[in-house]
Amino acid sequence: MPRLQDLYTKELRPGLMKDFGCANIFQVPRLEKIVLNMGVGSKNQEDKKVIHACEALRFIAGQDPVVTKARKSIAGFKLREGMSIGAKVTLRKARMYEFLDRLLTIAMPRIKDFRGLSLKSFDGCGNYAFGIREHLVFPEINQDKVDQVMGLDIVIVTTASSNSQAFFLLKSLGFPFPHNQTLYK
Repeated sequence: MPRLQDLYTKELRPGLMKDFGCANIFQVPRLEKIVLNMGVGSKNQEDKKVIHACEALRFIAGQDPVVTKARKSIAGFKLREGMSIGAKVTLRKARMYEFLDRLLTIAMPRIKDFRGLSLKSFDGCGNYAFGIREHLVFPEINQDKVDQVMGLDIVIVTTASSNSQAFFLLKSLGFPFPHNQTLYK
């Protein structure tokens, strides 16, 4: 069992159950899934960049990504329906907790000028989304073989019914939110 999953099951869940006044353990907010997304954002050589994005996500997540395709054509972006535009991976259960542990303990401390995560990224339903500008912060990526730095979008989906419940869940898991910010200003 991954370290963060063990921490949640043995320590955090009973505390959150008492804090939120839940009748049973299934009412306690928990992590449901983590979605990693890389968009290539280029018109030319998109196939080569999509392949590099797939390889990077495979190393970071530990499972094969899915290539995302454009649903409709947009002339302003020089985009045609069915064109490959990125890659995504959905992590659940043990792989989700292992990725989260690596993200919080190894990758985030390696981000330049990192001052914590913003509280404005909650969606109102208990989910949290943020982006990383360089995928090189993950130790699985060999920096010598990377020809272009790509960004990475991370969406954390929880079963929390509100932003405040999700905030307390993520804060107790070790997310680096700034100490001087409150959830609602």
